[in-house]
Amino acid sequence: MIKTLKNYFRISILAISLLLFIIFYFFSSTIHTNLTIQENERVSQSLSKQIFNSMYQVMRKGWTREEITQFMGDIKSSFKESSYSIEVYRSKKVEDLFGKINQGEITKNLQYVFDTKKEFNLSKDNKIRNITPILAKQECLACHTNSKVGDILGAVDIEYDFNYLINETKYQYFLLSLIILPFMIFCAFLISGNLLKKIDISIKGFKDKIESINSVKDFKTLDLSPPKKSFTEFNHIMNGLTDLSNKLRNIAVDKDILEFEVKLLDKMIITSDVIRDWKEYIKDLLHDINLVLPVHCLITIFKANDEFYEIEIFWLGKPNDKVIKHIESVSFEMIKSHHKLDILDCSINHNFTNENYSLIALDIKDIEHEAKSILLDAPKIGGIVGLGIQSNLEKDSIHSIVIDSILTTLLNLVGSIKAINKYTENLEFYATRDPLTSLFTQRVFRDLMEYEIKRAARHDYTFGLLVIDCDNFKPINDAHGHTFGDEFLKALGNILADSKRDEDILSRYGGDEFTLILPECNKEEAFTVAQRILNNVSDLELISPDGTKCSMTVSIGMAMYPEHSTLQIELFNIADAMMYEAKTMGKNSIKFPTEYDLEEIHKEAEDKSMLVLNAIKNENIIPHFQPIVNLKTNKCEINELLMRIEIDGEYLPAAKFIETAESLGIVHKMDYMVIEKAFAKINETNYQGLLFINLSPKALIISEFINKIVVLAHNYNINRDNIVFEITERETVKSFSLLERFVQNLKLQGFSFAIDDFGSGFSSFHYIKKFPIDYIKIDGDFIINITKDKKDVAFVKSIVALAKELKVKTIAEFVENEEILDFLKDIDIDYVQGYHIGKPNKEIRM
Repeated sequence: MIKTLKNYFRISILAISLLLFIIFYFFSSTIHTNLTIQENERVSQSLSKQIFNSMYQVMRKGWTREEITQFMGDIKSSFKESSYSIEVYRSKKVEDLFGKINQGEITKNLQYVFDTKKEFNLSKDNKIRNITPILAKQECLACHTNSKVGDILGAVDIEYDFNYLINETKYQYFLLSLIILPFMIFCAFLISGNLLKKIDISIKGFKDKIESINSVKDFKTLDLSPPKKSFTEFNHIMNGLTDLSNKLRNIAVDKDILEFEVKLLDKMIITSDVIRDWKEYIKDLLHDINLVLPVHCLITIFKANDEFYEIEIFWLGKPNDKVIKHIESVSFEMIKSHHKLDILDCSINHNFTNENYSLIALDIKDIEHEAKSILLDAPKIGGIVGLGIQSNLEKDSIHSIVIDSILTTLLNLVGSIKAINKYTENLEFYATRDPLTSLFTQRVFRDLMEYEIKRAARHDYTFGLLVIDCDNFKPINDAHGHTFGDEFLKALGNILADSKRDEDILSRYGGDEFTLILPECNKEEAFTVAQRILNNVSDLELISPDGTKCSMTVSIGMAMYPEHSTLQIELFNIADAMMYEAKTMGKNSIKFPTEYDLEEIHKEAEDKSMLVLNAIKNENIIPHFQPIVNLKTNKCEINELLMRIEIDGEYLPAAKFIETAESLGIVHKMDYMVIEKAFAKINETNYQGLLFINLSPKALIISEFINKIVVLAHNYNINRDNIVFEITERETVKSFSLLERFVQNLKLQGFSFAIDDFGSGFSSFHYIKKFPIDYIKIDGDFIINITKDKKDVAFVKSIVALAKELKVKTIAEFVENEEILDFLKDIDIDYVQGYHIGKPNKEIRM
């Protein structure tokens, strides 16, 4: 194998020499052959003419036939030992007059000459043939009385075979070439040896210089000037390399610095551990920085709110008090210079990477500082980061880049952590609180209600439940507008909070309906609280926008644990039914259930149970589809699958029967039925968009649920990538590990995953952290009043910003008018759903 330039040159020279030998031999022999043929053609023609002329001379003297025969025999015998053969032929007219002579066979070429009276020449296979016609002249007619001038009397056929001459010539040329070849090879090797020697000198010199480079500093002192004994072309290469090295000197980076830059990139990966222990993370970063750069301290300054700064100073070791005070004053100057603000209030905290490492000898003049700042609009966060660097550090472009990289990484890292903390503070509050009244939400009420039932059972006490509903809120809201209606609900929430006991749990259940759990309370105490609420609400008066006074009353339904029920759903249904009874009694009243009321409620529950069972038996579970539109393309890309029960041509929504189905433990059968019918519809219409499917909590504990869906998808030729399962927070918070396994199985089978009513429960952020979420459906309670309530806006914007960071798509529910739709476009929501977009329908919107 050719592995060196020297071998390549030698093999190339040998190959070229052999090629030149072959070319020389071939061309020289070919040229000689061609010249020989041309010369022999000329000689043959000349010889033919001489014989022809001689024959004319003989015949002119009037020789006898014997004399002519003798003449021809002499000519043939004279060429007997040569490569020439000569034959004379008579024509038909001459034979008729003088008779035939002993001559060769008349060939096709000879006949051609007799017929055309033209000379014939042929050169083939190293043989030359010339046939010259003998034409009658005037003087010939004296003897050839049967001919006239121009008639052909005969022909002279001369053939010359020069094969021997050609072969001998080629052999002589071959011997000559063999003599020349070694001389050519010797000269070529001599020249190439001298060339390779000069190249070796240049390459060895270049190699020695390259091998002397062990650091960027060595590279910067590298001299690539060409050696004296070198070729001009090689000198050009070396000069080019010199120019290149001069350019690279400004951007060359040591391996340690490159490795550190890679570590800095790793530091940009923000995990939950980093958010929790971010100060320890910065300490580790400071230690890593000192491997390539002498940095004594890191400074982070962030605004906690409009008037307060948090200053964190991280030290490599323990400095003296003088240096500490200096860096604190530097931090204040950073705030003034970067944010153009005076400090109103601040906290300063010093963190030491290694307290056993002493920086006592460090002086103020030994430290220089560099800083970088950031200002975010959403959430409103301002931050500054700085480095305390060794003052005598040799500065160059590389060190400047490293310093800037450290500052950028530090700023992004701490800035992101602070931003996430700011987002989560808002999200965690609104995940449990109603944004309008700041009371607990319906989801929290359900969880606390279940907890209270367990606690009461464990400690054997009674508690009460009140369901409170406004009697005349709708007329007020319609007459004076939603803004005034919201103010009324806030005021009502405040009155309810003031009327309850400290230990009571107040929630806004939805709209103008509220719930109140009264722990460790008998029915008399519960009635007292209800009566106090009734009286205080009656005293409420607000001035409407048109100046009129508006008042309100409420109707209250009561239920007691365990007297009326020990089940959460039943207890709530009883209190809810009593609230409606209070309204029918004339409103502004309290209703406590009687035996008759309880019987009626149980009878209604039984009727609902029969309704659900019959719907399954008769397959009256009907799929409906609600469109979800992409806000950017304005196209329907998703349909949500909704369950309906058909009764006498009417369709009963799931809210009317789902709790009953869950209590009967048959909701999963309804899920299978509605999903199969939906898949059949998709197959029939060739719908290619996404389908969102709501899952009941029972699906989580049925092991074969996912397998059955996979089979259905296969049977109806459904692409699993187009199926997205929705799970609401309240259904799964009690079994987080079970949900985690369920979601993992979903993803493994190719399905996608969405969280419905996001933000309405405690577990929103656990979902984000634990699960591979594809879509977030923002709870409609935060959307319906988003154009009027700043808290809703802040909450939704926080969710959107967090989702964008995590590459999760957002869907806004309850889009009921054009105003809400336009607002959502401005805050970068991905998809929208609601009655303004499209109501549920039996047909799929394409």
